[in-house]
Amino acid sequence: MAGQETLVEKLCDILAANKSIDRDQKENLKKAFEESSKEKFTEFLLEGGFVQENDLLIALGQYYQVPATDVVGLFFDTFLLQKFPKSVLLRDAFIPREVDQNMLIVIASEPDNPELLALIGEHVSYDIQFQVGLKRDICNMVKEFYDDSLTELDQDEESE
Repeated sequence: MAGQETLVEKLCDILAANKSIDRDQKENLKKAFEESSKEKFTEFLLEGGFVQENDLLIALGQYYQVPATDVVGLFFDTFLLQKFPKSVLLRDAFIPREVDQNMLIVIASEPDNPELLALIGEHVSYDIQFQVGLKRDICNMVKEFYDDSLTELDQDEESE
């Protein structure tokens, strides 16, 4: 839980520095999160309406020191997505965005996850560059892709 405490402290500092929250609000937010049932601070902030999505994305980019990307509305390479099981993408909250030369750009909710690089390496052999995105949006995009793919497959099978 020490990692989560560090994230909460640093993210509050970044949000305050960016004027997304008041400096006075920091301690109240930390205390309210400790008392809440939410496991992830980012979910707590969004669902509680304490910050706007874009402000949180900017702060996460600063925290992880990688580009922040809003995945909503982006198009993803179906060939890349099919290289990863849906369960893995959802469990670890990441989505492959695109390949640029031999570099795979991956949007992850926790790009500093020490196991993520090895996990991705089990499925592809590209060099990896991380970006950060919101977990709920990443998971929604993965579900939408796989649900649409299954629906499309069923319709194709029906026409045969």
